[in-house]
Amino acid sequence: MIPGVETETLVEQKERLWDKAGAARGVGTAVGILALTRVGQLLMIWWLGGATAEPRSVWDRLLVWDAGWFLRVAMDGYPRGYTFDANGVLQGNELAFFPVYPILIRFGAAIGLPASTAAVLIAWIASIGAAVALHLLGTSLYGKRAGWALVAICCSAPASVVLSMAYSESIFLALVAGMFVAAHRRVWWAAGLLGLFTALSRPTGAAAALALAVAAVLAVREIRAAEGRIAWQPLIAAGAALSGVPLFLGWVAWRVGEPDAWFKIQTAGWGTSFDYGKSTFEFLKTTLRTGDGWISMSVALILLVALAAAGVALAGKPWLPLAVYGVVAMVLVYGQAGFYHSKPRLLLPVLLTLLPAVVAASRARPRVAILAITAWAAFGLWYGAYLVTVWPYTL
Repeated sequence: MIPGVETETLVEQKERLWDKAGAARGVGTAVGILALTRVGQLLMIWWLGGATAEPRSVWDRLLVWDAGWFLRVAMDGYPRGYTFDANGVLQGNELAFFPVYPILIRFGAAIGLPASTAAVLIAWIASIGAAVALHLLGTSLYGKRAGWALVAICCSAPASVVLSMAYSESIFLALVAGMFVAAHRRVWWAAGLLGLFTALSRPTGAAAALALAVAAVLAVREIRAAEGRIAWQPLIAAGAALSGVPLFLGWVAWRVGEPDAWFKIQTAGWGTSFDYGKSTFEFLKTTLRTGDGWISMSVALILLVALAAAGVALAGKPWLPLAVYGVVAMVLVYGQAGFYHSKPRLLLPVLLTLLPAVVAASRARPRVAILAITAWAAFGLWYGAYLVTVWPYTL
């Protein structure tokens, strides 16, 4: 293929996607949907927070729990080894947290922003990027209305409050959705770069990297069948993404001096270990039998509904890389032990579970779709606001 012709084809593909997504007006609508969810939820946090015994500003509530870990990594760097308490018991430390978000916070602080301001501002900017990427992904797969529905449903999910907080979910969501858009449009240099950053943002980046490898294999097979040549760009992109998680885990192992150091730190600090779903099953069984608190019951129902939604999505035969990412990511979430109330947050970027609702909304009458999504958003945004105001535990 003539290089100039190939470049022109890629340009035409990007222009078609841009036009299909509604151009600047369509993307602006997606960002507007995100803004409505964020402003609405911040108002709910303010309202609910005023009724709690512990007076804290909305800003302070955006900087709780994991935010402190990210800020310490950004400003103080990673520790040089394990951390122990006074009794010599291994504790969790900053080495558990992947580097992309702390690096961005440090950059924000380097240009003169207070670290906490940089952390929240970066999360908000990343949320805008996520809204744009989600809209383009939904549009590319199912049409413009699906793109808007994906933004609305994802950004108002029960754990979507983390998109406004100093957490890494907004960055991860923007990167993984952008990676899928690039891979679907066969822009491999962008897919590889975004895939690498995705893998260096969260452990679930391993699932995204595997999905990109599947997309690359499909592309290589198609190009070889059509043109009789091996396309190296998809393979290089997949290799870059697949290197991300091993690179960070290997660096932690080298820094501490033990090959499984990262896993030991995770288990010591957060009880996170892969037990093939045993702890998740026990949580579901105990909760559904005893009904121990409405938060635990709601989490159990969210986990079950997400499983059912993933099954429906897979029955619809979605784009294979997105299906692989969703299945592997869900195996990682359901298969590991840890804080049960964090699982809805970990499921937020698993786009597979949202596909049935997205497709249904894109095919329904606009009024029906808007009413259904509004009802979903009212509950999801209130639920997340409740978790960061009334609920006393980490998210």
